[in-house]
Amino acid sequence: MTDIAARYIAVWNETDAAKRRHLVDELFTEDATYTDPLADVAGRDGIDAVIAGAQQQFAGLVFSAPAEADAHHDIARFHWHLGVPGEAEPLAIGFDVVRVHGDRISSVLGFLDRVPG
Repeated sequence: MTDIAARYIAVWNETDAAKRRHLVDELFTEDATYTDPLADVAGRDGIDAVIAGAQQQFAGLVFSAPAEADAHHDIARFHWHLGVPGEAEPLAIGFDVVRVHGDRISSVLGFLDRVPG
């Protein structure tokens, strides 16, 4: 499941739209869902749009995983940070819970612990 979390973070950091969409198609099932306090979408188009919107809103910031994913069965959870490259303190902190089908994510439930003001 560590690989899934690393691939997930990579999708959020890919700013080239065509490359990001390719990664979305490889990582998510066709009918995957994504839900967090700011979005509730289904399908790869919706997920790609949420990621593109976050990248536009937080241009220049990058996602990172501060620790290994915790997983059992077909479920994993992992924390993420969003911040300025090279800065120690992240601007946003959250964690996501993903359900995996085979080697693809079928659902994401996201939680925001800290968001920029």
